Parts: sequence; C-alpha cells; structure tokens
Amino acid sequence: MDWGMKNRLNQLMPNGHCFFMPIDHGYFQGPTTGLEQPWETIRPLVAHFDALFCTRGMLRSVIPPTFGKPVILRVSGGTSMAGKDLANEVVTTSIEEIIRLNVAAVGVSIFVGSDYEKQTLSNLSKLVNECENYGIPVMAVTAVGREMEKRDARYLGLSCRIAAELGARVVKTYWCEKDFDKVVRGCPVPVVMAGGPKCETDLEVLEFVWDGMQKGAVGINLGRNVWQNPNPLPMAAALNAIIHHNATAQEAHEVLCEQVRRNTQ
Repeated sequence: MDWGMKNRLNQLMPNGHCFFMPIDHGYFQGPTTGLEQPWETIRPLVAHFDALFCTRGMLRSVIPPTFGKPVILRVSGGTSMAGKDLANEVVTTSIEEIIRLNVAAVGVSIFVGSDYEKQTLSNLSKLVNECENYGIPVMAVTAVGREMEKRDARYLGLSCRIAAELGARVVKTYWCEKDFDKVVRGCPVPVVMAGGPKCETDLEVLEFVWDGMQKGAVGINLGRNVWQNPNPLPMAAALNAIIHHNATAQEAHEVLCEQVRRNTQ
C-alpha cells in the first residue's frame, strides 16, 4: 500500500476507528427530513465525526471549502424512490472529478442478489481499477434497496466478502443482531456499520453500535439516527464516546443525558 492510500485511510480512521456522517440520502430520495439545509444541520456536529459522506452536488453547493474534515464522495446513483428498482445504479462521477474535488475516498453501492448484481459489482470493480492508480480508497456500500429482510448475517457476509474480493478498501454494511461477528471475520478489510431505519430509542442506537464495535466493526456511518434525533449534538457526542473512547452503551447514554440536561437548563 503506497503512502497516499495509507494517508487517506488514516484521515478517515484516526486510531483505526471512524465515525462517518452521511448526508447523501437526497441522491435517491430527494429532500430528506432534517437535510433541507444540510450544512446548517451538520455544522454543529463537525467536532464529533471523522468524515463526511456526500455527493458532489452537495459538496460544491453547501459545504464550505474551509471545511476541515475528509470527504467520502458518493459516486453511484441514477435511480430514485419513484423508479422501479433502486439497484439499477451506474457510476455518476469520473476519476478526474474525484481528483478535482480532493476527496479522501469514494463510496459506491453494490446490490448483491438483485437483478442488477453484475452491473453494480462491475461498477465497484471499474472504480477500484481507476482509484487505485491514484491512491484513493473505495468504500463499497452493501445496499439492499427496499428489501430490508436481506439484512441477516448470511447475506451481509456474502456481500461484504465479495466487495473485499473485488478490491474495496472499506465496506459499509448493516449491523445484524445474530452472528454479526461472523460477517466481520469473513471480511478482510475494515467494516463500518450503517444506521438503517431510525431506531425507537436513543439507547437502542447506542446498544447496537457498541455491540457491533465489540464484534469487530471499526466504526459507523450514521446519519438519520443523529440529525433526525431531537437532540443531535448529544447523540453525536455519545456515539463518539463509544467509537473513540471505548464507552459502553450505558456510559454513552449517560453522556447523552448529561448534555441534554445542560442544554435545557
């Protein structure tokens, strides 16, 4: 691994752990609750996350060039919630554009088991071929579209291993309650947990994040469970405590509650 690749991965995962903040939801679902003004939403949270995951449109239009955190650029798309199949994606961004935007990594979705499996795996492979020439890591996102029932260890393990075999440097996948450790063990590159649907309670979010970290994940890529939370800053601080300070779920919940109390005094 050359210096440039090592440097970018170190930016993304200081001390080997990471808290990625995704605001790329609009690329397939349009205006999203909490992201009507993306920069205003995430600006108070910047101190607590390590990297921003967004599209080139949002990067150019709302993120100030003085922004000091690394950026992971969403480079797959071409479908929407109004269409027939979210899996029918293409690569939307050229390698020249990726370099021009000075990003630390790129992210592309793969839809294993879908009608577009070969197409999306080909998207990943071609992107790896191009980005490796410039020392830019590719993060594969093991997407499931609307089919949430696919989020079990057998499917996730299959998707993560294939992504790593095709050259992804990092894999973003869903946490699952049973056998998540097997998913991580079967993937020879770092695994980052996605947030998925909004959880019912703050403690539930913190518990699944803590559990996933104990089972080998290196961090999280959580958006809606943070910026759609009634108390986004305390939630971001609590998650950071688990990721970077080895807090338990209960300890992190105490951090959250204490910050909420301070904010309401």
